[in-house]
Amino acid sequence: MNIDIFIKVIIPLLGAILTYLIVPLVLQKTTKQQRENIYFWVKVAVSAAEMIYKEKGQGKLKKEYVVDFLVSKGINITIQELDVLIEAAVKELNLAQKALE
Repeated sequence: MNIDIFIKVIIPLLGAILTYLIVPLVLQKTTKQQRENIYFWVKVAVSAAEMIYKEKGQGKLKKEYVVDFLVSKGINITIQELDVLIEAAVKELNLAQKALE
């Protein structure tokens, strides 16, 4: 039961906190075009990682793939900022997949 509480309450709460603290910092340090470019590449990398690592429990490998890809593109943001963008891209991808079902 403790795991259910963690999954249903703590993780979304942490995501919300990160979003409200980190996103404003990203917005201050980048132009709109830079943010759009970064988010575009995050979505590309997340989609590719989802296709490459299809089995359950490979979240760590997926994240490593995304980070390595973004570094290869010269995208230099903090891990906290990247986590927020990855979570947003994953949520967007999941919503798109559910819409197709």
